[in-house]
Amino acid sequence: MVNQPSQDSETPKKLSNDDLASDRTEMAKYRSRAAADRTLMAWIRTSLSLIGFGFGIPTITTAIEKLDTITHLNLLRFSVIVGLCFIGTGMFAIALGLIDHRKIMKQIESDRYTYENSQSAEIVAVALLVIGLLSFIGVLIKSLKF
Repeated sequence: MVNQPSQDSETPKKLSNDDLASDRTEMAKYRSRAAADRTLMAWIRTSLSLIGFGFGIPTITTAIEKLDTITHLNLLRFSVIVGLCFIGTGMFAIALGLIDHRKIMKQIESDRYTYENSQSAEIVAVALLVIGLLSFIGVLIKSLKF
């Protein structure tokens, strides 16, 4: 005997093309919102890492100075400045991430989505490049002043 649906069961309502298109649009918006949330979480992780580096650098330098093996270098002040730069860059990155997230969410909610390019990641990358370059030059100058 073949399983057949009973006569009493409801048959699914056939959706119109407009209803199907509307459902697909809403699902696409949901996926876009989820992607925007994942991007914001990546910004938060990156920012927390930068802030953590900012706190860690002076701590490591202080521990090295307590060993009294390097007396001719005063890295503490320099490391605090570099650490503060990392903390500031992390805070700046999270602010940029929040601004981008809000902008994307407004674009998704609008009737007509238009893509706009964001340079937030490039701005943070340039800031980190500048901090790294200044740190490299500072350590190089300090090490050459024996």
